[in-house]
Amino acid sequence: MSKLTVATLLFLGVVAGFLVWVRIAPSDPQRWHVDPQSAARPRSPNWAIAAPGEKHEAPVYRLAAGDLARAFDAFAAARPRTMRLAGTPEDGLMTYIVRSARIGYPDYVSVAFIDLGEGRSTLALFSRSRFGYGDQGVNRRRLAEWLKDFAPA
Repeated sequence: MSKLTVATLLFLGVVAGFLVWVRIAPSDPQRWHVDPQSAARPRSPNWAIAAPGEKHEAPVYRLAAGDLARAFDAFAAARPRTMRLAGTPEDGLMTYIVRSARIGYPDYVSVAFIDLGEGRSTLALFSRSRFGYGDQGVNRRRLAEWLKDFAPA
């Protein structure tokens, strides 16, 4: 076997190992389950936030925060490649893992539900990548799409 063949096989093995690791690496809820409004912002540009007082804000909904949380949890559960990592609607804070379609890269979306009184509430969302430095705007587009598509009854 030539040195080039060995090097190629070794490289392919490393790539395959990384791709498997991306899919099976455990997700620590203590690390990823955070309040979007108080969480430290990553130094890398692979994150996005939509929250009161931020550049992008979620709408105000005519629902109590608990009802909004239950509706959002059902909405998120119906999204492709999305599963809840931590929290419950009763907690008012939930974090979801959203995996990319091709490779299965995990992104984390934490959502807090904010009671505004008088049967109104809003939410704060924080979406960020686990691996890599940049995300080509994936997290920003995800939040925009989720906010556009989320229409609680």
